[in-house]
Parts: sequence; C-alpha cells; structure tokens
Amino acid sequence: MSFDGQSGNNFTAGTTILSAVKATVDPSTHVVYSENPDSKIILRDKYDYAIVAVGEPSFGEEGNNPSLTIPAPGPSVIQSVCGRVKCVVVIVSGRPLVVEPYLGAMDALVAAWLPGTEGQGITDVLFGDYGFTGKLPRTWFRSVEQLPMNVGDAHYDPLFPFGFGLTTLARK
Repeated sequence: MSFDGQSGNNFTAGTTILSAVKATVDPSTHVVYSENPDSKIILRDKYDYAIVAVGEPSFGEEGNNPSLTIPAPGPSVIQSVCGRVKCVVVIVSGRPLVVEPYLGAMDALVAAWLPGTEGQGITDVLFGDYGFTGKLPRTWFRSVEQLPMNVGDAHYDPLFPFGFGLTTLARK
C-alpha cells in the first residue's frame, strides 16, 4: 500500500455521496447529477434544492494544491448552482480551502474532511436522520495571504475560528 492512497474504491467498500442521496430520498424524488451543471437548465427545471459536492483529491500530485483553492470545476459549479436554487455545499478536503468568495451564494457549508469512503454518513446528517456535532479542528482562514494563522496571533481574523461549528438534533 502506498502512503498517499489510490484513486477509486480499492480497499474499502463505501458509498458515494450521490448513491447515498439516491438511497436516502423517497424513490419518487428525481435526483439529477451533473459534473458541470448549466445555470440556465437549473432555472428552467426549477429544482427545490441542490447538494453541491466539491473538493480535492487526497493523493499524489493531484492532491498537492499549494494555492489552497477549490479545484476546478468546483468554483464554477458553486457559482452556477448556488444563488439560483437553495444549496448546501459539501467540501471534501484535507484542510481548509479558500471558500469566502462563494459563501454569499451558499445556504449552508459542510466541511467533510478526507479521507472518507462513506457518503451515507454525510446524507445521514444532511437529511436529519442523525444529529451531529462538528467543530473545526483548526482555524479556517479568509485568504492564503493570512497564513500562517494561529489563535492568539496579532493578525488573527479568521473566516471561521478554531472550534467553530454547530450541533444538530435528529429530526423526529
């Protein structure tokens, strides 16, 4: 086994976020997946809400993202979908990434840290089947120009401070 993992589902059986959504919603619910959704289609088809999953790979050179930005097509997907329909953005990453430019369009943001193989856990909390507590294990910066940033620094002005998060209850 290599230290930086492999692409795909090679060692652990798991569930993608998409297959977990399909398994969670009522069978009559129309679930649409598009890697690069067209904003005109979103407006025309009048969706009730969207789950936008974006992030970075956890392995090799592809996971080496020195700019700490959401890799393409993530930013364009957020801009095409959010703001046109209620949306929650699930960011799958191994560290905080630059998200401030997109926050105004989002209705909710969930940090789903790498590594992970179980999309059902994400839908369990998104759909309220289980409550959860999530607290940031590190400060989430506004921009890379702020780095390094630590609690107590004179210039400490994070987007989300260390320990930021929330607790939800399962729906009854």
